[in-house]
Amino acid sequence: MSLADLPDAIDLSHHLSVVARARRVSPLKSLQKYFGKSGIIQLGGGLPNPTYFPFVSLSAEVMVPESFTISPQPSSFEWLWKFLGKEVPYGKTTGISIPKYPTAPDDLNLARALQYTPAIAQPQLQAFMTRFVREVYQPAYANYAVLVNMGNTDGWNKALTTLCDPGSGVLVEEWTYASAMAAMIPCGVSPVPVRMDAQGMRDDSLRVVLEGWDEVQRGMSRPRVLYLVPVGQNPCGSTMTAERKRRIYDVCVDFDVVIVEDDPYYFLQMGAYVPREDRPSSSPLCGEEARYIASLVPSFLKYDYQGRVIRLDSFSKTIAPGSRLGWFTCHPVFAERLERQGETTTQAPCGFSQALVIKLLTEWRYEGYIRWLQGLGVEYRQRRDFFLDCLAEEFHLRITPASGGVWGGTDVYTATAKRGEKPGVMFSFVPPTAGMFVWMTLHVENHARFSAENQEPLEMELWTRLAEAGVLFCPGWMFAYDGFVDAPDGTVGSSNTPGGHFRVSFSNAELGDLRRAVEIFARVLGEFFAEE
Repeated sequence: MSLADLPDAIDLSHHLSVVARARRVSPLKSLQKYFGKSGIIQLGGGLPNPTYFPFVSLSAEVMVPESFTISPQPSSFEWLWKFLGKEVPYGKTTGISIPKYPTAPDDLNLARALQYTPAIAQPQLQAFMTRFVREVYQPAYANYAVLVNMGNTDGWNKALTTLCDPGSGVLVEEWTYASAMAAMIPCGVSPVPVRMDAQGMRDDSLRVVLEGWDEVQRGMSRPRVLYLVPVGQNPCGSTMTAERKRRIYDVCVDFDVVIVEDDPYYFLQMGAYVPREDRPSSSPLCGEEARYIASLVPSFLKYDYQGRVIRLDSFSKTIAPGSRLGWFTCHPVFAERLERQGETTTQAPCGFSQALVIKLLTEWRYEGYIRWLQGLGVEYRQRRDFFLDCLAEEFHLRITPASGGVWGGTDVYTATAKRGEKPGVMFSFVPPTAGMFVWMTLHVENHARFSAENQEPLEMELWTRLAEAGVLFCPGWMFAYDGFVDAPDGTVGSSNTPGGHFRVSFSNAELGDLRRAVEIFARVLGEFFAEE
């Protein structure tokens, strides 16, 4: 379907916060529309002269898009092991260079990239992001806008202050990204939990929360913003299906809710974990571009015919976190207000980062970036499989169906000791289907010193022992909505879930270190549960 066949977004300007409504075009930034006008003598802005920029050119060696296979095989994983062990540095590379001054008017150049610029992307990056959104996410309305930001953390903070006033609430999954909640609290905004299952937020629970909202009991108006991480959910690692997204979107239409789709792990979709003994020797993915894109679970944008989704994308997980570069896709009214905010806060993202990423994407082209993303997903899938294989070597893992809770509707792996005589489940988990994390439930109720009052101290005691033994996990309490605020009785009650939790990342450590970490975890856990 072409853009001409799609509707425009509906009017959602009533969702703007008091602060967002009050923003005006920055007086100095309003001059910038004239800076590129042919023949104009620019004496209005306080722009440094690029002659005095000390950078004559910017060069880098970059990997080629085909650096990673899209058909994982044992030989591929051996290459990865050598790569991470620094034995094989990079494979094939190509050089890129950005000059200080352009040869042609539209050439990428440092004189422009390193200058003060509007709070929008460089033209080449804007064109790339616009095409990428159109072809990969396929929004269901015509006049969506794409606006650069400094990554998803910056994007969420800007969206939060654009949509929320002090005293309001934001609907979140009962376990959710800790920094997102930490950003709300100083703004006087409260996280409002909604029950989860193995696909993330439940649409039926969302409807119950919104239908039964009591402003007197809750002390605030019904929330009009929903925040979630739908792919590789942080911390639980779940992925929301297309049908669940449709139903959640329909609920948000019924109750006039704006969805903030924070989706940094979108291209790290890796499918179900298969134990090593059942795994085929090779597992080819969709190599052809259109088939690959079709294999990914759709974004909320594909169902957004009203413009009520603000999607946050980032280059942090696909190129480098230090690039501090990402973008919004959203309603044009929201984009205009977000741009006004950027003018007086972050301005534009770093010119060095934009220049390097633009040059990289220009070298790779759209098709090359898609190929890079395919290979990247395979690499993280192999990392996940390796880590879970290590757990299977150190523990007896048994698969049991979950009867409910955040893992309802899927199979749970429960772990018992391979060594010693201590019975009982020590921890359980569901293999993530995307992202970078394994979410573990600790069964401290099987510890001799367990009581209802000391389950959280037991979690932190074990966490401390592991850290002192040389392995650092992320304690689970950070991701609980009520780690920040107390919700009324009967809402969700994640703090009443038995046991503790760890979020364990398999994304960064070298493979040998991952194996050693699991060995240490098994030893410390065995000692912990053996205590009387």
